[in-house]
Amino acid sequence: MSSLITVTLQCDEPVKHLHVSHLPGRAATVNRLIVLFHFSFSSYDVVIVGGGIVGLASARQLILSHPNLQFAILEKENEIASHQSGHNSGVIHSGIYYTPGSLKARLCVRGAALLYGYCDLKRIPYKQCGKLIVAVQHQEIPRLQALYERGLQNNVPGLRIISAKEIREKEPYCKGIMALDSPCTGIVDYRQIAQSYSNDFRDAGGSVLTGFEVSDINMVNESPAGSEQGLEYPVVIRNTKGEAVYCKYVLTCAGLFSDRLSQISGCSSEPRIVPFRGDYLVLKPEKCYLVKGNIYPVPDPRFPFLGVHFTPRMDGNVWLGPNAVLAFKREGYRLCDFDARDFGEAVTYSGLRKLVLKNLVYGMGEMYRAVFLRAQLKELQKFIPDLSINDLLRGPSGVRAQALDRDGNLVDDFVFDGGIGDIGSRVLHVRNAPSPAATSSLAIAEMIASEVEERFSL
Repeated sequence: MSSLITVTLQCDEPVKHLHVSHLPGRAATVNRLIVLFHFSFSSYDVVIVGGGIVGLASARQLILSHPNLQFAILEKENEIASHQSGHNSGVIHSGIYYTPGSLKARLCVRGAALLYGYCDLKRIPYKQCGKLIVAVQHQEIPRLQALYERGLQNNVPGLRIISAKEIREKEPYCKGIMALDSPCTGIVDYRQIAQSYSNDFRDAGGSVLTGFEVSDINMVNESPAGSEQGLEYPVVIRNTKGEAVYCKYVLTCAGLFSDRLSQISGCSSEPRIVPFRGDYLVLKPEKCYLVKGNIYPVPDPRFPFLGVHFTPRMDGNVWLGPNAVLAFKREGYRLCDFDARDFGEAVTYSGLRKLVLKNLVYGMGEMYRAVFLRAQLKELQKFIPDLSINDLLRGPSGVRAQALDRDGNLVDDFVFDGGIGDIGSRVLHVRNAPSPAATSSLAIAEMIASEVEERFSL
């Protein structure tokens, strides 16, 4: 017969560490021992909600800068980097596309340099395989040259315009009339990067609590019974299981759910997150010789997304795509994935309706190419004419947390949000950390940590 022993510890002070070395009496002979610890509360100086690459990098930066404070990361999944951070192309971008002097441009260029240095320090493998932005039509050449000028202003290293002959020297199977060569563009496994950030955070004394889906962020109504610390930890974060964590300040980096977390803490619902799914194709292994480095199209400013491209991967595969179609679920990686709340919030939002009306033809084309492989193949053959339908397999998908304003504009820069009242002054929401957030993660972390320090006077 199994025995159940319950040990209840009532602790007036926050409990950081507990060691149980011996339980007296019959506990040594029972077949089954369950020890339940009941603490008054677990407390931290700062809690970071979101275990994606931005949240992890920010938590790492904060704990390294403030080793005497207590930090915790709350992640709703059982593993870190389960969504955008683990479902991306793996490209280390160089900073060509962004408006000179903009925050995105500065963070990308600095972030890429920091990331390469970090990979070298931690011995995380990467490949600096370069990227060609290829013009396949003469009308694209002015836009390509404008990109070159923009990249120079952003201090992107090694940029040069190359001819059709030089394209073939770099990419023997690529057809183009002119290209922008970015030799410092690379590839890496961002899951490894995220795991390394997490390890750094833990090694510095931080706590990572997985399986903790936040359902409420609020102020403590009264001091826990018997506590001499009063309201030293005045913010309570509860999860869907009814568990609670107490803290002084909260930083949220919640990606696809950043708007909802903002709302439950009493902050603004704008900008709204609308999920867009990107489906990749994969080259069959025997055809991967067709692509050596990244091959990208010249972006068309009339359209909201970049278009399909060729991306080599660290495992030797080559991904083609992605497209961009509305996802019917915020974490819906398959065509059939559906969530009524996610879908309803998206389609009833005025910002999405206005975006669709402005880009109706483009959107219909994306949906058509998502269903029919031959339509996507036609786009890919503009760059690699030797591709055939038999060379392609359907590959993985990712979901992008696209922030939209109510006028239907893509929010293309970082958005920080606090709030009003007691809770608003103790919460900082990172509402939007747009691509290339993974490339820029270490530089973004510096900026977020500085914002946290200033707002909360750490």
